[in-house]
Amino acid sequence: MLVDVVTMTIPATSEPQVTFADLETADLLVDALYAGGTSGNTGDDPISKLIKGVGNQGGFRHSGSPTKGTVKLAVLYTSGSDVDWPDHLDIETGTFTYYGDNKKPGQGLHDTPRAGNVLLRDVFAASHGTGDDRAKVPPFLLFEKAGHSGRAVRFRGLLAPGGPTLTSDDELAAIWRTTSGLRFQNYRSRFTVLDHDRLPRSWIEHLLDGGDPLGGECPDVWRTWVEGRVYRPLLAPTTTVIRSKAEQLPDDALGAAMLEEIREYFREREHAFEACAVAIWRLVARNTGPVDLTRPSRDGGRDAVGTYGVGPTSSRISIDFALEAKCYSVGNSVGVREISRLISRIRHRNFGVLVTTSHFQKQVQEEVHEDGHPIVLIAGRDVIDALRHNGRTTVGDVRQWLEQSFPKV
Repeated sequence: MLVDVVTMTIPATSEPQVTFADLETADLLVDALYAGGTSGNTGDDPISKLIKGVGNQGGFRHSGSPTKGTVKLAVLYTSGSDVDWPDHLDIETGTFTYYGDNKKPGQGLHDTPRAGNVLLRDVFAASHGTGDDRAKVPPFLLFEKAGHSGRAVRFRGLLAPGGPTLTSDDELAAIWRTTSGLRFQNYRSRFTVLDHDRLPRSWIEHLLDGGDPLGGECPDVWRTWVEGRVYRPLLAPTTTVIRSKAEQLPDDALGAAMLEEIREYFREREHAFEACAVAIWRLVARNTGPVDLTRPSRDGGRDAVGTYGVGPTSSRISIDFALEAKCYSVGNSVGVREISRLISRIRHRNFGVLVTTSHFQKQVQEEVHEDGHPIVLIAGRDVIDALRHNGRTTVGDVRQWLEQSFPKV
């Protein structure tokens, strides 16, 4: 489920940091900051200094050739700024979603210049093979851009392809996208961040020199995965804090425009937003079962009641929930009155969902968290994140989805 939490930011002065001059001898520490250079060119890239031979550009960086099957070590780099292909690290579960490198029409799925999709295809196939097959899978190192300026990066962890709760289709899927009327495919892959806080420089050098990945100072979590495909994910429950208005709304112009498209579509018929809110909830809660819309309420909104399935299909139980939807403008927040109404409708062992195109007042969030109410708060930014993670990344995509799914009558 999508939950109303954010990760507290550590003040810059207390973060583990490695200077540009020390990169070539540094170990890799989870969430440490690695400084870039100041020359103003590609030589400022810190990853190429940390991991010799992987290059200084692109999302896929590797030592060796994917097409020849000789990759010894692979780096995945994400800037977090490509809204069309929203890479995402779930720090609570250790699951990392990463998109391949075929991001525009004109070439085949596996015909990209850096052969990133070839690498994804082969390592995910090998991950389901024998221990000898997995021994050929290169360790993946995850880095992300740190900040809005400069070339500093943050190390996010050691990755293994796949995950303990994912099906093979969930792990690697070829998805269709359309740009300017032209269709093409790209991979969506999911990795697991393994529970290991420091990768020693000696193991990195050992890998780059072509040594046995299980030799040297190989982390136990990598050895365990290779030998038995057992995942030991890095789980990091987040500290719940109260989100500001800015943190609940899209932080980019395109996201704001996508949200405004939804508001405009339901303008003067806000009650019709209820069905849309249910669809959004289904995007973030895949096990949602039947949902019934109820009659319009006095405040102009409409409610829904439904069930959420827990457990295997052979022995699944259903938990009832109540959902409310508020198609509000950015200047109109969800207040105590709205949340109190939803709280009053929740019975024992039920939960509530409130979906809005706006944001929640501070007092609402405090009441939900401090009193332990089982309510999921989905704000405007969460709505847009859900749409983006499901392939709707432009205003046109959103408009088409609205017109096809919720036609005006």
